[in-house]
Amino acid sequence: MAALRSALRALGANALRSVLTMLGIIIGVAAVITMIAVGRGATDRVQEQMKGLGSNIMLVIPGGVSQAGVRLGAQTRQRLTEEDATAIAVEIPEVQVAAPTSRTSGQLVYGNTNWGTSIIGVNNDYLEARDWPLASGRMFDAAELAGSAKVAWIGSTVARELFGDQDPVEQMIRVRNIPMTVIGVLSTKGQNSMGQDQDDAIMVPLSTLRNRIWGGDATSRLKRVGAISVKVREGEDMKAVEASITDLLRQRFKVPPGSEDPFAVKNLTEILQAQEESSRVMTLLLAAVAGISLLIGGIGIMNIMLVSVTERTREIGLRMAVGARGRDILVQFLIEAVTLSLIGGAIGVALGTVATWGVGAFAGWQVSLSAGSVLLAVGFSAGVGVFFGFYPARRASKLLPIQALRYE
Repeated sequence: MAALRSALRALGANALRSVLTMLGIIIGVAAVITMIAVGRGATDRVQEQMKGLGSNIMLVIPGGVSQAGVRLGAQTRQRLTEEDATAIAVEIPEVQVAAPTSRTSGQLVYGNTNWGTSIIGVNNDYLEARDWPLASGRMFDAAELAGSAKVAWIGSTVARELFGDQDPVEQMIRVRNIPMTVIGVLSTKGQNSMGQDQDDAIMVPLSTLRNRIWGGDATSRLKRVGAISVKVREGEDMKAVEASITDLLRQRFKVPPGSEDPFAVKNLTEILQAQEESSRVMTLLLAAVAGISLLIGGIGIMNIMLVSVTERTREIGLRMAVGARGRDILVQFLIEAVTLSLIGGAIGVALGTVATWGVGAFAGWQVSLSAGSVLLAVGFSAGVGVFFGFYPARRASKLLPIQALRYE
């Protein structure tokens, strides 16, 4: 305690110089905390998206069409059907479920409230593929799926906008002026990787979408769909399954060797895992850049401690003359360096917390401030104090008393 009081008095004697010396540590600690919080927030966001998407998910969509040398983009060639989804599920053992879907949009009306949303045609397999359970209600039965029944599941956002606190199950709504009964409310999923609200949707049987909402046409008779969501069994090789799906669909579409696939298979889990890895790398890079500020702050501490040793040479000689050992001098100056570093670290923690809050509140970024990142930054700042304060402290402890007393 005596050494700590002595260190605080020495630092207080040159308060302005001490504050300027601490600036590097303050900025470094604040930057480390903020950058790690931003990086962890980005990683957490990707992990949430992966949970919302479901595990081991692939998406099969129609390929693009070229007209007069112009590629029109994905899903301009509507060739996928419900039979393709059935073939994938039956003929590829590694596939747990393959769920066909189609999508449109429209206005929903309940009483005097209306809401525009996505209308998705699905079957019960879709919920299994997406790991998306019902929060309340029941699944579609076989007769409803086959007979274009006027039943629907709604997402939590739709439930909130149309019904508020009222229970939507068994309530009647109008979907594009078609009366339908709500038989289930989906659990909350959150946003997808594109920032779209997955809960802002209504799901109806595929036959209902085709025959009642679209009105029935050649597409209905062919049972064409907009996409197929494929869930692969746990532990299976996603790349191998992707190749199997590609081979199967090429055979079904009778695609000549060397020709372009009229479909695309997207490994969504792999895409999000790549984003997660990128977020981790970004977090490390940001922390490394912020750590440079701490090292610069450490160099500042070493510089000011060397100056302090020079200025207090006679004091050191006097302390040694009255019985202080070299170890006592070493500890005194080392405590001064660590104290300087820790005070700077504490101020940096406060500044970093405020900066993290500001980034989340004003920039709209997802941030994640953890106790681990705070302890890491403070521990690193203390380590910087010890590392860069050791040389000046050792130099002070090696002074000869007679030479120190004669120093002018």
